[in-house]
Amino acid sequence: MAKRKKKEDNTLLLLILGAIVLLGILTLTKLFLFLLFVTLGTAVFLIYKKVKTLKIIKHSNIKEIDEMNGTQFENYLGVLFKSLGYKTKVTPASRDYGADLIIIKDNKKIIVQAKRYSNKVGINSVQQIVGAKNYYKADEVWVITNNYFTQPAINLAYANNVVLIDRSSLIQLSAQVN
Repeated sequence: MAKRKKKEDNTLLLLILGAIVLLGILTLTKLFLFLLFVTLGTAVFLIYKKVKTLKIIKHSNIKEIDEMNGTQFENYLGVLFKSLGYKTKVTPASRDYGADLIIIKDNKKIIVQAKRYSNKVGINSVQQIVGAKNYYKADEVWVITNNYFTQPAINLAYANNVVLIDRSSLIQLSAQVN
């Protein structure tokens, strides 16, 4: 089965730009030049903003990670693993079936449950990712946290071949990139 490429988020911007170019060709007015300038300026600004955000996320240290919310932590992990050579996709905030991130490397699909917690991560997170494995047809399942894991979580992870990446391991991964 052939994979379909997912459309980029810039579809609306390209449609607007196309409409402006068409308008300009049809009218050749100063309005066209103004709209083209505004659109190109907006596009450059959005690209700059995204690049700046990615640089900040990529160079985050553990103290900054501790201050992130859950969504920021998931995005951080996406950038981190992309920097380590993985293809990454952050899943939607809801209806993700227990996986926050999908990473692929060497044709191995890994789903990740990301937990940015101020306390130890318990057994529930391991149960969620184990339950998501077949749904995503994953080869491996991981739970990553900025903290540590409870002993029951460690025991269940071991029994189900779940890779646990705790605070110490996360610091090491971040150091590889930075």
